[in-house]
Amino acid sequence: MGEGERFQLGTVGALTLSVVSSVSIVICNKALMSSLHFIFATTLTSWHLLVTFCSLHVALKMRLFEHKPFDQKAVMGFGILNGISIGLLNLSLGFNSVGFYQMTKLAIIPCTVLLETLFLQKKFSKKIQLSLGILLLGVGIATVTDLQLNALGSFLSFLAVITTCVAQIMTNTIQKKFKVSSTQLLYQSCPYQAATLLISGPYLDKLLTNQNVFAFNYTTQVTVFIILSCLISISVNFSTFLVIGKTSPVTYQVLGHLKTCLVLAFGYILLHDPFSWRNILGILMAMVGMILYSYVCILENQQKSAEAASQASQARDSESDPLMNVENGSAVLTDNVGQKVPVWSKDKD
Repeated sequence: MGEGERFQLGTVGALTLSVVSSVSIVICNKALMSSLHFIFATTLTSWHLLVTFCSLHVALKMRLFEHKPFDQKAVMGFGILNGISIGLLNLSLGFNSVGFYQMTKLAIIPCTVLLETLFLQKKFSKKIQLSLGILLLGVGIATVTDLQLNALGSFLSFLAVITTCVAQIMTNTIQKKFKVSSTQLLYQSCPYQAATLLISGPYLDKLLTNQNVFAFNYTTQVTVFIILSCLISISVNFSTFLVIGKTSPVTYQVLGHLKTCLVLAFGYILLHDPFSWRNILGILMAMVGMILYSYVCILENQQKSAEAASQASQARDSESDPLMNVENGSAVLTDNVGQKVPVWSKDKD
């Protein structure tokens, strides 16, 4: 199996793991919060990250991956920024209507595209932009119902979008810059993310719910669902870093909207949640956008691979041509009467 095929297989595996684990944890958390009334989302996320770090530490001791220390300032800043973005998203949901919160999540893709274009000089083709537009329109139709604006909620949503975009872009760029794997980055940043949310989580949850997480009645059923949620979160956190590292922040967001559509569909099929033709139309439009985005990405990647292979082939050909190895770029020969013969150059055949 070639290097390209192994990479594609790994990417498909990462995307599948992300979808399955994310949909599973949404269903688990929905039961935990809706049925069992454990509504402390930020504190629960901090426990997720703590359990993820502990599991990765055990994996490190078992030598399942190699610890690769790098710039600690970058790791600390990245971890704290991730924790802050999670807290801001939860605050955005608490201070806004559900419809406006969905609009906040939709804004992450265009904001990511804008930041990568401005600061990383990344180019997005017209076809990619069109497919993303169809996707966002479809998800908007399916999920956005009411839009109630307020100044504080809008400001929190703005901060949530910016921090989330920057954190996800950093997830990709740090892995490439320091040549670390998703597991190595997650292991080193997890303590900072967990600490940020462990400290702020109870206060944020108290502000949003007017209840104390430590005063909650932890029955056996609640405890079991919390443990199950934490175990699933290991796969969610790992696959998040894996997907962003192998693809891009924009692709990860597209995948996130696929999860949203799947959760809506499962809620209708399994839990008999209210559903309308608007939801169906939106999901179908979003699926068209996702399929178009995937198709265009595959075509563009194939084109880039073909161009890279062509350039590599030309480089090998030039190295094998002895006329290209003439020192100083040219050789001039003269006969006994001083007549010049043709001049050979590196730029000529």
